[in-house]
Amino acid sequence: MAALGVVFGDIGTSPLYTVNACFSDFTGLKPVPEDVFGILSLITWVLIIVVTVKYVSVVMRADNRGEGGVLALMALVSRRSEFSAGRRRLFLMLGMAGAALFYGDCLLTPAVTVLSSIEGLNVATPAFEPLVIPLALGVLTGLFAVQRVGTESVGRWFGPVMLVWFVVLLVLGLSQIVYAPRILLAISPVHAFEFALRHGFVAFVALGAVTLAVTGAEALYADMGHFGPKPIRVAWLALVLPSLLANYYGQGALLLSDPTAAENPFFRLAPTWALYPLVVLATAAAVIASQATISGAFSMAQQAALLGLSPRVRIQHTSASEFGQIYVPAINWMQLFGIIVLVLAFKSSNNLAAAYGIAVTGTMLVTTLLAFELAVGAWKWRLPVAIPLFGGFMLVDITLMSSNMMKFLQGGWVPLALAVVVFASMWTWLKGRTAVATREQEGSLPMTTLLSSINPSRVHRPQGTAVYLTAFSGNAPNCLLHNLKHNEVLHEQVVLLTVEVPDEPYVPPNARAQIAHLGKGVHHVVLRYGFMEQPDVPRDLMPLAERGVPVDPMRTSYFVGRTSFVAASRPLLPRWQERLFLVLARFASSAGDFFRLPANRVVELGSRIEI
Repeated sequence: MAALGVVFGDIGTSPLYTVNACFSDFTGLKPVPEDVFGILSLITWVLIIVVTVKYVSVVMRADNRGEGGVLALMALVSRRSEFSAGRRRLFLMLGMAGAALFYGDCLLTPAVTVLSSIEGLNVATPAFEPLVIPLALGVLTGLFAVQRVGTESVGRWFGPVMLVWFVVLLVLGLSQIVYAPRILLAISPVHAFEFALRHGFVAFVALGAVTLAVTGAEALYADMGHFGPKPIRVAWLALVLPSLLANYYGQGALLLSDPTAAENPFFRLAPTWALYPLVVLATAAAVIASQATISGAFSMAQQAALLGLSPRVRIQHTSASEFGQIYVPAINWMQLFGIIVLVLAFKSSNNLAAAYGIAVTGTMLVTTLLAFELAVGAWKWRLPVAIPLFGGFMLVDITLMSSNMMKFLQGGWVPLALAVVVFASMWTWLKGRTAVATREQEGSLPMTTLLSSINPSRVHRPQGTAVYLTAFSGNAPNCLLHNLKHNEVLHEQVVLLTVEVPDEPYVPPNARAQIAHLGKGVHHVVLRYGFMEQPDVPRDLMPLAERGVPVDPMRTSYFVGRTSFVAASRPLLPRWQERLFLVLARFASSAGDFFRLPANRVVELGSRIEI
């Protein structure tokens, strides 16, 4: 039940706009019977090949300790030790590209689903048309406004609402199919081939609209960690796929008898008395689909920050009992701003559908490439099996992506432009952190040298523990050197703390901490967190007292470097990357907030680094 609300919200609302887009001005197709059969056949086989065979049967086997999604898959592939640095960089860039394209999907899904659901009011009377955009903006603004208080209280209703939604899809579809049962012949792929031969290039363009039927397929894989593969597979095969196909075929049956219904075939399925309740239900389903992408954007931002692909972001936990309930203010408000701009610029779901698809198919292609590497390298699939299977998936992905590229001038450039900005920011942050580490090494002092040179008569060693956050590589942290230089203070117990994030979603408690005692009361502690976990440094330092690292919450201070970056006369980065890195660094949240350090026990020591 819960999987219905989280996993299938996006793909479950596709019937709102897919058939409408297939017979829009963009494709130029008219709902004549032979083309209705052809479009339905394409939708059927895209759902079967892309979702059922590729994702449900194959890709969901690629779980990174239970987790799915493009970054989890990238980490899983990159984990293999035999890869060269060049191949690791390639997989890293593929994962970053998939994540960047995912953010485009996160903007378009709420805009197109909410707008298309409220447009159902136009079927009742044209008088509602001026209210559609204001109502859509009101629903979207309200949805993003409540994110800060969490969705735990309403989240329990997501599953039941989506169950009702899929049952309604099934009933509406069957109610029309009984009047034109011959529409079921569209299940034959012959109709798709005949459609392609008959229309040629136009059929290729129409694939861009057909792609809308599989938007949300990536969510099946990305949300696998919340429910496991079995419930998702069962829900898809037993309820979701039959309901979607029944509704699409019902819309097709309606078009056979009334071609004018192509303007909004989904809402025309409903009898007059059910129209307003259906608009309310469709809006609720659209909000749930939007919530899934909003939560996905928050999760992606957290993963990217932990993997070192983006600046640290301020993360708030909105539930004490529900895992993964987080709120990222910066992502929330940027996403709302982008969605409002899209709704005001495109004005209708049909226009927005023209921009939809490129980001989705791009992410699908990245997933196929990474899954192929995993199948051959880790699963040890034989090439005669892997190449035809994944080659077929790749051919479908490339064909769908190419057809969606035809929408470039009609708005398809929007998700691509966003993806380019996100990818450039991730790559710049990655390169910038490397440049910062290089500069820090230039004037560093080995910790062993520092300890041997300490004069007990000059250095005051107050009681208590000082924890210094550092990417320790054998050298003394800059903030420790500043404290010694200016205050001549070295606490009785010193912890050099390094936080590492391996290529795995979770780290078992017994592998969380590694300790090295350096002498003179100085200890090096490495805390390891998976990229799906929220670091909590004070919590995980407490048990280390039993292992020789005394950490008393009331006698422990945390020293954090507050580094300001400036342009160097000998830059380590190209000028454009240098400027972008400086901008990104200004928006990074403090280490204290990110690692959940107690605010009243954090000491920030400033430093300046030229990059």
